[in-house]
Amino acid sequence: MSAWVLPDHIADVLPSEARHIEELRRDLLNTARCYGYELVMPPLLEHLESLLTGAGEALNLQTFKLVDQLSGRMLGLRADSTPQVARIDAHLLNRSGVTRLCYCGPVLHTRPGAPQASREPLQLGAEIYGHAGLEADIEVLTLALDCLKAAKVQSPSVDLADARLVKAMLSGVSVKPAQLAALYAALAAKDSPELMTLTRDLPDQVRQGLLALVQLYGDESVLIEAEKVLQPLPAVRQALQNLKQLISHLPGVHVTFDLADLRGYAYYTGARFAIYAPAGSDALARGGRYDEVGAVFGRNRPAAGFSLDLKALVAAVNPRALQAAIRAPWRKDARLSGAISVLRARGEVVTCVLPGHESEVDEFHCDRELIEVAGQWVVQAI
Repeated sequence: MSAWVLPDHIADVLPSEARHIEELRRDLLNTARCYGYELVMPPLLEHLESLLTGAGEALNLQTFKLVDQLSGRMLGLRADSTPQVARIDAHLLNRSGVTRLCYCGPVLHTRPGAPQASREPLQLGAEIYGHAGLEADIEVLTLALDCLKAAKVQSPSVDLADARLVKAMLSGVSVKPAQLAALYAALAAKDSPELMTLTRDLPDQVRQGLLALVQLYGDESVLIEAEKVLQPLPAVRQALQNLKQLISHLPGVHVTFDLADLRGYAYYTGARFAIYAPAGSDALARGGRYDEVGAVFGRNRPAAGFSLDLKALVAAVNPRALQAAIRAPWRKDARLSGAISVLRARGEVVTCVLPGHESEVDEFHCDRELIEVAGQWVVQAI
């Protein structure tokens, strides 16, 4: 095998795309900062028990593991930054009130999350801790939409669900872990025959409610139908009411519901959302409420947030125009060097053309040039 061949689902990022990703990273972190979110930078690797405690089997399978040559202990390369941010909130900051944190960094997956996905996503996210009210859910959803707006995603749509619906319906019912996992899988796949088999020994009201969930997807009318066919439990009513309140804060946004979409059911504790581009099949951002995320670190604080992969986001939007630049000659001239330094100090891109390379093109669009006029170096449009 050639030395330059990379592992499957791992790729270099070349200049134009890399610039787009970096500019977008700055734009999105600035958007989060405008909401009052503070930037944190968790490490890429940690002791395995810290990285995976309470994270569930799915994250364990996605985590690369290695031995620390200094201590001999097992380390893990993070597959998700959210548990790390929860640890920072719980142990390093340890604030009593609301804490807003954001982050951006690479994560590594043992397997790609989708057929064309990278195993090295660049994960950007924002988390709010310490507020149990719906206001926090609304804030993170609004922030996620504003981040996609900053990325120039046109007319995004929001898909909503709530993890409490199934949990409420199964409350007090004895279901083995394997059966529970199969139930959630059948619901997510909308596999009614399998669901009928799995629920045959459950109480009839519970069974009928779970079977009804498979059909509860579509526009806002889904919530009205859900109130009719699901069990009139307080937690069910509260979840449906919260979803109604969420969409009331999304004027002009196309919203759909899929009440059987239970991805991340072991993680989310309330409303969850996925945001899509009009022509996309994969979500550009996912988030919601996950109040149990800090429990394993000794602080079971209310929490809500979202995350996205900047690489996938850049691939889903139009490329940015080439960076405007000034072309300058390469010459040993103190006045020329001084003029170039002044321009660069102002934030201009000045590309010096090396001898013999006048006709080459690169990432920059030189729409101006630095020329000598009457002994002075001036910028002139090309």
